[in-house]
Amino acid sequence: MSVTTLSELFLKAASYNKPDCLLSKIGGTYQPMSTAELVDRVRRLSKALLDLGVQPGDRVALMSENGPHWPTVDFASLVIGAVLVPIYPTLLPEQSSYITRDCGAKVVVAETTAHLEGLLSHAGELPEVRQFVLIRGQSADPRVVTLADLLERGAGVDVAEFERRARAVRPEDLATFIYTSGTTGTPKGVMLTHDNIVSNVVNALTDIDIRSDQTALSFLPLSHSFERTVDYCYFYRGTTIAYAESVATVAQNMGEAKPHVFVSVPRVYEKVLAKVNEGAAAGSPIKQKIFAWAVDVGKRSLPWRLKNQKPPGLLGFQLGLADKLVFSKIKERLGGRFLFALSGGAPLARDVAEFFWGAGIPIYEGYGLSETSPVISVNTPKAVKMGTVGRPIPGVEVKIAADGEILSKGPNIMKGYWNMPQETAEVIDSDGWFHTGDIGELDQEGFLRITDRKKELIINAYGKNVAPAPIENSLKSSRFIGQAVVIGDRRKFLSALLVPDFEALKPWAERQGVSVASNDALIHAPQVEALFKEEVERVNAGLASFEKIVAWELLPDEFTLETGELTPTQKVKRRVINQKYGDVLERLYAEAEKHGG
Repeated sequence: MSVTTLSELFLKAASYNKPDCLLSKIGGTYQPMSTAELVDRVRRLSKALLDLGVQPGDRVALMSENGPHWPTVDFASLVIGAVLVPIYPTLLPEQSSYITRDCGAKVVVAETTAHLEGLLSHAGELPEVRQFVLIRGQSADPRVVTLADLLERGAGVDVAEFERRARAVRPEDLATFIYTSGTTGTPKGVMLTHDNIVSNVVNALTDIDIRSDQTALSFLPLSHSFERTVDYCYFYRGTTIAYAESVATVAQNMGEAKPHVFVSVPRVYEKVLAKVNEGAAAGSPIKQKIFAWAVDVGKRSLPWRLKNQKPPGLLGFQLGLADKLVFSKIKERLGGRFLFALSGGAPLARDVAEFFWGAGIPIYEGYGLSETSPVISVNTPKAVKMGTVGRPIPGVEVKIAADGEILSKGPNIMKGYWNMPQETAEVIDSDGWFHTGDIGELDQEGFLRITDRKKELIINAYGKNVAPAPIENSLKSSRFIGQAVVIGDRRKFLSALLVPDFEALKPWAERQGVSVASNDALIHAPQVEALFKEEVERVNAGLASFEKIVAWELLPDEFTLETGELTPTQKVKRRVINQKYGDVLERLYAEAEKHGG
């Protein structure tokens, strides 16, 4: 069955009739929801939404963490022609109410009373909202109805009428608004049609083996286009979806759900690698040597690993031994059934990719933006090249502008930004090319390599262009550096703000006799400062003179979404960091210049 809309995709998903369509933690264990139950909930809720006056083109806002309720609300909205508008559950009330007001939502669905109360406190600014819906718990507020109540009201669905409405949705109809995370300026509502997303699902799956006999773990926010589109891929192929309780419990949930596949952003892979390295460092000298030997064997075996082949001769024998002694234990942490993972949202550092591929843990890196539904290119089992984000998927064109910017064209390009015609015209030119804002290059084999964000390129005081991302990735290749932000726009030299990986640093410090009572005291210990000086010098050794880090500062607290320095996909908000640590940076530059920096 070919599909052209997400409504048809849902009807195809319904045909799989699985006993374990979805898995979620209830009472401490994973419990299944069958396809039949999900379909019944979607039918009921779609009827209830129609009874509330939701018409094709109307917006339904959803503020929730991942779980079976997410596709229930999503598909119930889509099959009646409504537009689903996700709101990140971590947003402040002012931010969530802004999105609700800007999109003109008629119905607002929130997971918790905390989410709902934040929105209700701004209800006077939301005149178009007809109904507030609470997913979990109860509310005495007369403006609120529970999701359970709506499902009850939706009983007695006319199945033929439900399917007629679902099939009446057209490919060119709007499916969703996805509000950009706003690293700079006001969030913009990216308008995506059914065709935008479905073309992306179908084309991206051409060479990626996702099947109905597999289980996937879903833990990136469904509010973001990456996880959401991938979850549509799972529904399209009939893959069982297990929802992690949270990003913090992913390691535990992998052991419970035993996924074959998952997608993530680089930060999660970096944290996994940091824990593996720290575990090895804490082992006996002989175990450390075995681990280092296995990593070396894995790297030497990369040409064969990338082709899913066994190296010949002695190297093949060594790799088999390395798999048995070291790499099998890492795979066991992923649940024991792991086949492959996908990475997107930000560049995956090459050393991270090489480690996992060498360990027999394939991570296929892709590239895209919310405005491109989101996939532009992706590495696949049939065509993978380290250090690239793969070839453009079928139907999507890519070219490089004269200034190095990546331009893309295809059925996945957004309709535009909601109520922002000028901003839309700035990124989609008269020939239909979308200007990504990223700098990159296409190699002779058609693989795309990302260099940096166009707006994030540092232009130093001497007019030299410096891409910060490769330097930051080199810094983060140290097991002691968790996060790094390189600064230097219009400055004479580069500096860096470094957040230690405290899980790795504290055991090391204890072995040196350094107190770990507080992060602040720890980062000022002379031994720690000497350690990080060595790490920065190691990176500097491979950089041009104008790229070297002249001054740096250790910070006691991690950059987080909650403290405002990261977007929901773990990208650094440079503008926020420049403002928040402005005094620190001015002191760094003043001291360095005083000492001849």
